[in-house]
Amino acid sequence: MTDYIRLDKALSNMGAASRKEVKEAVKKGKILVNGIPAKSSDIKITAADELIINGILLKYKKYEYYMLNKPAGVISATTDSKEQTVTDLISGKRKDLFPVGRLDKDTVGLLIITNDGALAHDLLSPVKHVKKTYFVRVEGRIQTETENIFSAGIRIGSEQFQPAELVILKNDEVSEAEITIYEGKFHQIKRMFEAVGNRVIFLKRLSMGNLRLDDSLPEGDYRELSEEELQQLKYRQ
Repeated sequence: MTDYIRLDKALSNMGAASRKEVKEAVKKGKILVNGIPAKSSDIKITAADELIINGILLKYKKYEYYMLNKPAGVISATTDSKEQTVTDLISGKRKDLFPVGRLDKDTVGLLIITNDGALAHDLLSPVKHVKKTYFVRVEGRIQTETENIFSAGIRIGSEQFQPAELVILKNDEVSEAEITIYEGKFHQIKRMFEAVGNRVIFLKRLSMGNLRLDDSLPEGDYRELSEEELQQLKYRQ
């Protein structure tokens, strides 16, 4: 089934022009659809159509998918009156982009930015149990029994956490580990470690589902997902 969208809405979503600007550009003959001047701003187009606006070639995409290496100090939101948001980092962004889930302000690493609500719901749904792996650095030594405590599913107060996988990488005054969780409760990893006597001092998401953060992507940078990476997200084993 072909998905149609109004020309003005498509260009507005893509951040190419406001609906008012599209209407004015159409009147002046500055928007071409497949080489033909658009007759009105509300004509229907598809992803197969070629658009030229003010001499610039565009290709409408219904969905866009980005891998962002989130830096510290940026919040996982679309807009904020005081703080810089993760979508602010996407230059020339379309207006309907949003982060899939959230990372705490001081947490870094993999964050997916998209406008595909169905995929986001699938990745975040508690019943899907999508795995998320983090690198964590904590104060103090991690007791060996912590692996068993986490794998059994730790209980904190009245809240029960699902089983998690812990791999200790370094055990010293400052210890390092990788932890894989299958849910995304508020401050979950920090609370889990605090419950066993370790304070988290650094947290980085390494992967979500089968998608792993590109090691060559600097903090604060982003890129579009490849088709292979997108399939890794959509079809998980």
